[in-house]
Amino acid sequence: MSGLLLLAAALQTAPIDWDALPPLPWRAPPIVTPDMQSFVQREVKLRRCVTPKPNTLEVSVAVLVDENGAIRTTVPRAIACPSVEQYAAALAAGFARNNLLPRPGATDQWYRTTLSFTWTK
Repeated sequence: MSGLLLLAAALQTAPIDWDALPPLPWRAPPIVTPDMQSFVQREVKLRRCVTPKPNTLEVSVAVLVDENGAIRTTVPRAIACPSVEQYAAALAAGFARNNLLPRPGATDQWYRTTLSFTWTK
């Protein structure tokens, strides 16, 4: 297994110090569309996911960015709603593609981002 995959596997099994990860350096902040909100709402209802606040769910995602600014992997923070966790991780990867500020001289680095989903009843 490559070093990056080992690191990703270790990050997925070891506790992540989410507060220690720097924020993902967005060029333009992501926009969560109404269709994305609706998908999360349906999943929360279907899977009976518990939300800390009514009609709101936030998912933190750790993102590994390589030295060229490419997304290597994403790891969602567990919120006891796996389908939404994986959806948020995929969205974060898509939002970040070609949307990060340059990092001159950078090496592989982990960042964090949080996607917020809200909906009406």
